[in-house]
Amino acid sequence: MTSYVALLRGINVGGRNPVGMPALVECFEESGYLNVRTHLQSGNVLFDTDLTDGLELEARLDGLLSERFGISIPTVVRSKDDLAGTVANAPDGHDSEELRSEVFFLKRPLTVEAAMQQMPELREGVDSITPGADVLYFSRVAAQARKTRITRFMSLPVFRQMTVRSWRTTTRLLELSTTPG
Repeated sequence: MTSYVALLRGINVGGRNPVGMPALVECFEESGYLNVRTHLQSGNVLFDTDLTDGLELEARLDGLLSERFGISIPTVVRSKDDLAGTVANAPDGHDSEELRSEVFFLKRPLTVEAAMQQMPELREGVDSITPGADVLYFSRVAAQARKTRITRFMSLPVFRQMTVRSWRTTTRLLELSTTPG
């Protein structure tokens, strides 16, 4: 069995696309996934399965969730090991109290290179973006967060092929993935 986290995009945000966490757990369990649990209301599902192909899992979950909830819910799937690599390879200081830091998880087949080609110029001294393995590490100086230019990127079509988690949520998901459900 391999432990995974499914990062659902666009549910329970601003009252749009409401999906209850108990219904989400039930959906995964009825489909044969094991040790299913959620974290927060924003669509973080931890589960185990004997399937090992992350792309296949994403495709299955995209179809399953669309059928079950009647809305398109793009899903990014990462194994526990992938998530551990994401945390371990974060740029120095990504966990700094002076920053608001996030991880942009890319939905394959989108590549880091393709995403970076569309990145608008960010505000020097405020914003920072660092490419990783299937992720972009983004941070902004907390005291100057209102001056960020990342919203320009978030308005582009390419952004719909990503889902964002705060650094705190990302590290918490890793902690939860290493403890049995």
